[in-house]
Amino acid sequence: MSSRPTTPAASPGPGAMSHRHDHTNMHARFAEDEKPEESSEQQPSDGSVTQSEHPNGTALPVKRTASKDGHHADPRYELEEEDCWDELGYSFPTWKKWTILTVIFLVQTSMNFNTSLYSNGLGGISDKFGVSAQAARCGAMIFLVFYAFGCELWAPWSEEFGRKPILQASLFLVNIWCLPVALAPNFGSLMVGRALGGLSSAGGSVTLGMIADIFDAEEQQYAVAYIVFSSVGGSILGPIIGGFVEYYLAWEWTIWIQLIFGGFVQLLHFFLVPETRSTILMDRIAKKRRKSGQDPNVYGPNEMHPWKERLDFREIMWTWARPFYMFVTEPIVSTLSLLSGFSDALIFMQIQSFGLVYDQWGFNAWQLGLTFIPIGIGYVIAWGIFVPAIRRSKAKRKANPHDEKAQYEARLDWLLWTAPCLPIGLVIFAATTSGPPVHWIGSMFGSCLIGIANYAIYGSTIDYMICAYGPYSASATGGNGFARDFLAGVLTVPATPFYTNIGKSRGGSFHLQMANGIMAIISTILVAAVYLIHHFGPELRKRSPFAQSLAAQAAEQAADEDDEEHPPTPGMLPPMRRPRVARVNLSYSAYGTPVGSRHGSRRNSFVGDRSGANTPRRNSIQMGEVRPAQQRPAAAPRTGSYQAGVTPRQRGEAARQNNDLIREATKEYF
Repeated sequence: MSSRPTTPAASPGPGAMSHRHDHTNMHARFAEDEKPEESSEQQPSDGSVTQSEHPNGTALPVKRTASKDGHHADPRYELEEEDCWDELGYSFPTWKKWTILTVIFLVQTSMNFNTSLYSNGLGGISDKFGVSAQAARCGAMIFLVFYAFGCELWAPWSEEFGRKPILQASLFLVNIWCLPVALAPNFGSLMVGRALGGLSSAGGSVTLGMIADIFDAEEQQYAVAYIVFSSVGGSILGPIIGGFVEYYLAWEWTIWIQLIFGGFVQLLHFFLVPETRSTILMDRIAKKRRKSGQDPNVYGPNEMHPWKERLDFREIMWTWARPFYMFVTEPIVSTLSLLSGFSDALIFMQIQSFGLVYDQWGFNAWQLGLTFIPIGIGYVIAWGIFVPAIRRSKAKRKANPHDEKAQYEARLDWLLWTAPCLPIGLVIFAATTSGPPVHWIGSMFGSCLIGIANYAIYGSTIDYMICAYGPYSASATGGNGFARDFLAGVLTVPATPFYTNIGKSRGGSFHLQMANGIMAIISTILVAAVYLIHHFGPELRKRSPFAQSLAAQAAEQAADEDDEEHPPTPGMLPPMRRPRVARVNLSYSAYGTPVGSRHGSRRNSFVGDRSGANTPRRNSIQMGEVRPAQQRPAAAPRTGSYQAGVTPRQRGEAARQNNDLIREATKEYF
């Protein structure tokens, strides 16, 4: 259940107040002009933020601005998620959320469809440009490799400028770059178009971020499972459709169909999917409230902090570099990403090798395309199994709230049973690809098991890393996605020589079996690592600087939980106390990266924080991030409004009632 903060955030300074603005927001804000001679504290003269204390114990930061007659409180304040929760993506009705997800499902499918459909035009490309089939495969390789980098490059911009315009720009560019490929006068132009098309693909970095925009932590697993299916499903949809295109049409139609599909999903996205990024929505809400006169002093997060302050070059470069850094330095990330990358690369290697396998039975182009259906059936089976697995995992976490393995490693329980399907499927595939008189249906069973394993590995590793790395999960899953696309790309070109030449020097015709046997051995080693991570996961996280930072922050958050266990008597204020302030070093991140005083606006994203010092949002600790403690108003002590079964609307009503009590009581102090 969501645990959205409902405590008020107030901002008056100490001393007598001449007047008070009563806002109608969910959480009341106070901004009073203060006379310098009446102040009980020395006010700074540099416009800095000072700290006073609210009667209920909350630290009150007050922004001071200089004026001719002295210092006064800036009446402007920043709109928070709690002030407009009912207008953000989290509060969208269920039908709207799943409409958005379905369109995103198609968007993700189209992007992965582009990576694989090209391979069905290899014969025509080779004939037209006079290059070998192996050289023509470089067009598939370069798209996947640049796709791996493109996903990481697009992500930060969707955090600053919104999901919708960035995804629209990505789709538009991908569609545009289809033109120089289909109309290429030479092979070099085709390669450039494929490279730019891959680099323009935003991929999962934005689509998965949209899940974090509209679903709370305990709800988003089902949505992630849905989008994961679109990602893996798009890769096999290409050869299934491409088989008919290759058999009946010219090779250019493999590109025109990509353009038609891409244009269709871009139109669907434009008309059916609203903006979901919370900071962008809060900017719009604040402007609307000022325009209507409801609250002339409210401003959105991006309005209070211009884009030049938010888009710091060093922080952007660190955001882009951190997925690769974590991939190299974090054993959990590197191991699970290599397993996931190998599993996905295997699918693209099979796209190149199925022709060699099923030529033995005389399959034509469209029949060869249909041989990928068993992999799709495996995806459907795995998806169907994943749903009850999610339900069991949630029940286990709820029953064992203080058990670390229940909260983290339990997310890999499903993978312990399904990951072995990868080497088993490869062994079955290897044993049944010798051609007649062995029936081809045997290899289909092996492909189905490979599909089950591929989906399970991708879905489970993402789920586990999201939970284990909190606000750094974007970088962790970014390494996962990068490994999948990059390995799939670089192994596309050597796939055919690998399946053709292995074992030929010894004579005989068992090269296909030997090649698949080698793949089975590699997969067995990687699958064994899953069991090691499941067993030693807690120790590995304790040695991780990222995880250590999260543990310290979690300890500070847990210290506030006792407030929830002792709710105040109705009609009475909570006891006065000093707030617990997280002691986080904001000068340098976990890896020595200088951290500026820039306001962080990435509170609900897979991209994660850029400074390395932010604490996660309580209602989605594994996805988003909040601003550093010294840059945001400290939360008031919790008042026990988070009981089980309480809806967000009920919590909001309880918060408003609590704010009314606080306003009445603070009249005595101001």
